[in-house]
Amino acid sequence: MNAPVQHSKSSGFIEIPKGSLPNQIIAKLAAEGILKSELATRIYLRASGRAENLKAGEYQFESPITALQVLQLVEKGAERTTKITIPEGFTRFDIAARIAEKFPQSPPVDEKAILTMMDDVSLIKDIAPDAPNLEGYMYPTTYHLPHDMSADKVIAVMVGEFKKIWKDEWTAQARSLGKTPREIVTIASLIETESKVDAERPMVASVIYNRLKRNVPLALDQTAVYIAKMEHRWDGTINKSDLEVDSPYNTRKSSGIPPGPISSPSESAIVAALHPAQTNYIYYVLNVEKNDGSHNFYASASEFEKGKAAYQSWLAKKGR
Repeated sequence: MNAPVQHSKSSGFIEIPKGSLPNQIIAKLAAEGILKSELATRIYLRASGRAENLKAGEYQFESPITALQVLQLVEKGAERTTKITIPEGFTRFDIAARIAEKFPQSPPVDEKAILTMMDDVSLIKDIAPDAPNLEGYMYPTTYHLPHDMSADKVIAVMVGEFKKIWKDEWTAQARSLGKTPREIVTIASLIETESKVDAERPMVASVIYNRLKRNVPLALDQTAVYIAKMEHRWDGTINKSDLEVDSPYNTRKSSGIPPGPISSPSESAIVAALHPAQTNYIYYVLNVEKNDGSHNFYASASEFEKGKAAYQSWLAKKGR
């Protein structure tokens, strides 16, 4: 039982069907070459009283492996899973593409069909009753899901994770700011795309709120990216024409926040949207001295222009 066994199945999965009896499980593992001696394993199980502990599942056995190690795995039970990571700031278009890649269906389900599934907003009626789709409500994190899970169930798991994160007191805090939960998620999605530095996100939020109070367009280029994705023409580059397109999502041409979220915000971004810093900043630009993704913030146009000039000079030196 302690002798290591070499086998050729280490790269695949071996399924133990539900309802399999202990002797059937041992026979299958022996037939696959995972166990060297079916008889010895049966005798051991009978003597140890562990036979009833064996569980159905999909198992991957390293090679070499001993019979005792095999039994320990099969006693734990295992479900073959697929790892899917949704980065913070992903859009529903990005998520649909990743689901299609990671969870192939039979018959095939493409990105367009998955996007249509995301139009079912029944899962978020309590948070965003007027939402036309699930943009912003599929939480960005890493999931380990059954490999044969259907696309609609994958989406439901992601929405469920968002609802675990969302707290009742956040709804109350949104109201205290004069916002709906949906508007908070929208602002959080903007913050998510503007800054990856958690510590400065409340200041980014303050810039957004200050500009909203002054009825100054937010002028956030990531909304142009989102429009391009909606119109299926995003090529990885923000073009001048993207900044001039007529759309309620174009924050260069329209005042206020977009009609809905433009990405999947993290908890950090949502908290920043609910608790903006109290500042008089209305501008920010990338901090080229630190070059760590953080920004410099400005209350006056003249100071902002100086920071902008330094940023443009930095870009020119990098040949961009």
